[in-house]
Parts: sequence; structure tokens; C-alpha cells
Amino acid sequence: MKTKLTLLSLLTFCCSFSLTAQVATDSVYRPTDSIALKQVELVKAKEQAAATLSPEQAAAIKKAALAKEKEAEKMKKAAEKQAKALDKEQRKLEKEQKQFAKEQKKIASGEKSLIKTKEKINKETKNLEKLKAKLEKSKRKGKISEIDIEKENIKISKKLIKIQELQDDLDKTEKKVNKLRN
Repeated sequence: MKTKLTLLSLLTFCCSFSLTAQVATDSVYRPTDSIALKQVELVKAKEQAAATLSPEQAAAIKKAALAKEKEAEKMKKAAEKQAKALDKEQRKLEKEQKQFAKEQKKIASGEKSLIKTKEKINKETKNLEKLKAKLEKSKRKGKISEIDIEKENIKISKKLIKIQELQDDLDKTEKKVNKLRN
């Protein structure tokens, strides 16, 4: 019984192996390009359509195709024109922003100059007051000669002139800053 079973299993194994080893030789597989097939079909369809169309119909189709091409060109030109306009407007806005930033910088610089000039005026005014007080004190004590008094008066006059020049500069700077603000 064991021998029958082994023989039977061996026989089934060989038969199944031989069935799977057979190759069908009657069918041939050829790879095809589906895009190429579609293009060939389109060309054939165009040829058939051209053969079946009358010359008037073909002319009408060509005329419609030309009209569509012209319309496409017009749309393309309009889109290019619009793109140029947008680019030009963007450059204009950037230029305006730079100009605004430049003006703000000038205003800040002018205000800084105003502050410095005011500080100089205050400092010179204090120095002038000290010179006057020193001169008055020396006059009261009588320790100063007429020539020294004149020298001190000249120093005081120079300080007054310097203060006046600083005041003029301050006025000019204020006008510039106000003009830039407006």
C-alpha cells in the first residue's frame, strides 16, 4: 500500500510539473504604444474627414481655425500687456515706498539737528550769562580796568552773535522740517 501511494504521488507530481512547463507557442505578444496608436487613429480620422469634406467646408474649417488663432493671439497680447502694467505699477509702488522712507529719514535727521541746535543755544546762553555775571562782579569790586571791560564786552558781543547765528540756523531747520512733514 505504501508503494502504491508513493507511486501515485510521484505520478501526480510529474503530471502537474509537465503541465506547468508547457509554453503556448501559438500566441505572440507584441508590446504596443497606446499613444502612437491614438495618433495613428487621429491621422486616419483627419484623412477620412478631409476626404469626405467639400472644399467649402474645408475652407470654413480653416477660416474658423484662423479666427481662433487670432483670438488666442489677442488674448496672449492682452495678458502680456496686463502683466507689464502690473509690473510697472509694482515698480512705481516700490519707488514711492523708497521715497517715503527717504523723507522719513530726512525728517528724523532734521529733528535731531533741531535738538542739537537747541542744546547749543542753551549752552551758549548759560555761558553768556556767566560772562555777564563775572563782568558785573568784577566791575562792582573795581578790580578790572577799562581795557579789560572792553575785552569782556567784545567777548559778550561775540557770544551774542554766535547765539543769533544758532537761532537763525534753528529757524531754517524748523522750516525745512515743517516743509518735509507737510
